Amino acid sequence: MTTVNTNQSPDVLADYRYDNTTASEKKEELGKNEFLELMIAQLENQSPLEPQDNGAFISQLAEFSALEEMQTLNSSVNGFSTQFQSTQALQASAMVGRTVLVPGSESPLSASGTIEGLVEVPSSTSSLRISVFNQSGELVSSWDKGQQAAGSVPFTWDGTNSEGQLMPYDEYRVQADIKVDGESVQASTLLSSNVNSVSIAQTGAITLNLQGMGAVPLENVREIN
Repeated sequence: MTTVNTNQSPDVLADYRYDNTTASEKKEELGKNEFLELMIAQLENQSPLEPQDNGAFISQLAEFSALEEMQTLNSSVNGFSTQFQSTQALQASAMVGRTVLVPGSESPLSASGTIEGLVEVPSSTSSLRISVFNQSGELVSSWDKGQQAAGSVPFTWDGTNSEGQLMPYDEYRVQADIKVDGESVQASTLLSSNVNSVSIAQTGAITLNLQGMGAVPLENVREIN
């Protein structure tokens, strides 16, 4: 416990108030119990000839009250945070075995031999073309979906090449091209994948482990099927 000297300045709590020093420079933290003990010690050891000013005493009481309220609020926030993380984990665990849509352009063939997803068209376009490439960068299949309004456009690749031959189970890249002011630009794609498992980090972050697509943060999920 800090020793109180009667020759000190009346405001012995000044050293514990907030300043701009970094956390590494703080060697001790003052809790509400220590704060109260110091106030009592200050009253017991004050000089009878120079009693503490009423204004200073009231100011210290206000600081003590504010400190207690902040600690209570902090405990409440921590409790809400823990409860929210538990709820998130429970909801995420229920997603195992279901399919989700996440941003991406590469995916293996699903169990049904297809790749499904959405193209995010930012504005109306006169042409939307979807192309599928293998791991060597060779064009496997391509088809035109024509004029499209702004929004999400679903697509399904049946796993066959341009000659109708069934392609082997492998990783494929999907590319969507649209016409904007007469120029061809790539649009963002969302791909469908099965949720194999859920991982929860010590920090509370939740990650979905998707079949063929690896780990994806829960907040990246755009649709659950």
